[in-house]
Amino acid sequence: MSLFERIIRDGPGRTGRYTSGKDVVATPGIIDPKEIFPDLFNHPFANTPPEFPDKIRSPTPIQYTGILNAYVGEMPDGTDDAAVIVPGCHTLFENPRRFTELLIALKERFPMDTAWYAPASALPSNAAMLIYCGFDLFDYRAVDLMTVRGQFCTPDGEYSYDEVRDAGLCNCEGCQNHDLRLHNRMALEREVATARWFIRSHVFREFIEKRVRNAAWQVAAMRILDASPAYSEPMTPIVRSTPFSANTADSLKRTEVTRFVDRVIDRFIPTRTDTVVLLPCSARKPYSLSQSHRKFSYAIQNRAHELILTSPMGIVPRELEAIYPAGHYDIPVTGYWDREEREFIASSLARYFAKHQFGRIISHLDEKTHAIVEDAATRAGVEIESSCANGRPTSPESLKNLEESLKGARKIWPDAVRGTLSWQFDLDVDTSNLILKGRRGRRKVMKGRNQMFSIDETTGLLRPTMDGWELLGDRYRVIIDDFVPQGDVLAPGIVDADPAIREGDEVFVTGPRAQATGKAFMGAKEMLHSTRGIAVKLRKVKKG
Repeated sequence: MSLFERIIRDGPGRTGRYTSGKDVVATPGIIDPKEIFPDLFNHPFANTPPEFPDKIRSPTPIQYTGILNAYVGEMPDGTDDAAVIVPGCHTLFENPRRFTELLIALKERFPMDTAWYAPASALPSNAAMLIYCGFDLFDYRAVDLMTVRGQFCTPDGEYSYDEVRDAGLCNCEGCQNHDLRLHNRMALEREVATARWFIRSHVFREFIEKRVRNAAWQVAAMRILDASPAYSEPMTPIVRSTPFSANTADSLKRTEVTRFVDRVIDRFIPTRTDTVVLLPCSARKPYSLSQSHRKFSYAIQNRAHELILTSPMGIVPRELEAIYPAGHYDIPVTGYWDREEREFIASSLARYFAKHQFGRIISHLDEKTHAIVEDAATRAGVEIESSCANGRPTSPESLKNLEESLKGARKIWPDAVRGTLSWQFDLDVDTSNLILKGRRGRRKVMKGRNQMFSIDETTGLLRPTMDGWELLGDRYRVIIDDFVPQGDVLAPGIVDADPAIREGDEVFVTGPRAQATGKAFMGAKEMLHSTRGIAVKLRKVKKG
């Protein structure tokens, strides 16, 4: 009997625990397949690469003890096997599109609480990417083969040992004893452990964007997965409490970025649509805490909807400036936006203009950024005004122009509660009777004397109370079986879940005998296709 339990997920990468008999492997991890899967070695020609002709394959589907072959069938009902082998996947590395297409197709066939084993594939230079692709188990065969070839393995690639022997590149036990085999094995162990640490720290994607530069196929595979939201988006948490580092152009394609902008356009309801002012971003987050945005707010005085243009986020409404990742990102500031950044902002802005049909659009931006707005306005077929003088939005003349351009406009305080609820739950909630109280760090939303929501200051999301959920209808509900939760809700106890739920979302748990509120620890798809693991971490349970 074997079991796999996912512990921490960071996008497709995850940590977990694989148990096979008395053996327990912390994943991602390295195994001795003869000990963990001894039955693998009793079936010649069963583990052939995916592109081999059928006549070379084993004539009958093979189900090993403790592991299933990904190419020969589905996970049988009631099976005790919780691992899948993908034989010969390394033969597709030079064809990244075929590799990722095959990976996505195979992943759809098996439960999400299944460990994935990539035999004879892992090197220090590709292990991180394999983990990002969703593999959990590896062996030493690929690095041992490199040893036979006289190759010195590092996270940056493989080099002739004769050339680097005395270069002082490594001081591990293997190098000290001139044992290339030991060095290569230790290098793989370190890389897997490093990836595991970055997953636990919730910055695995930042790590991957650095590591994939080792090989063209890895960059291509990452970009293809980014372009496959149906695969990657359900596995990506909705929020994190850690900083979001956007240090490469690939950050524009991250699921968190594209999902944020899509929700701004498709879900978010601005406080007003008569006038919108387009503003530059700031280094400090949330923007309203920066000196420049304090000047902007003083000039605007709540007489327009404020929209911040930035890379990689594209567009950020003032009401959503504290929500992850808008309130958490950092990006290298050079004063230059490349073509992809400009296109992303322009296309996002054009979609936003088309959605809301603003009465007036005022651009308070420097000349380069204003050109992006002009592009977006042309696409959307709208007119824009400019209030920026001398290319300096914070200059006294520019601020005076901005203030004068809004003279006579009605003041309306931005409704961050309504805006956040629309972005978070895809719902237009009547917030006329709701009041935001408290100082930053301990803010809550009240209706009379009843607390409806609290604010998670680390993510910007609203946490509904039992009363708060009554305003949200049937959104973000998790249906459980006939029991009263005594702690967190585990996946086997879940009957149904709103497909929109992602890890990190606030959810309402309901069943025949109890109701509860808490935070999703799995996305809806993983909840419904897992047989073990924590699905929802509860804050409050109500019987009946």
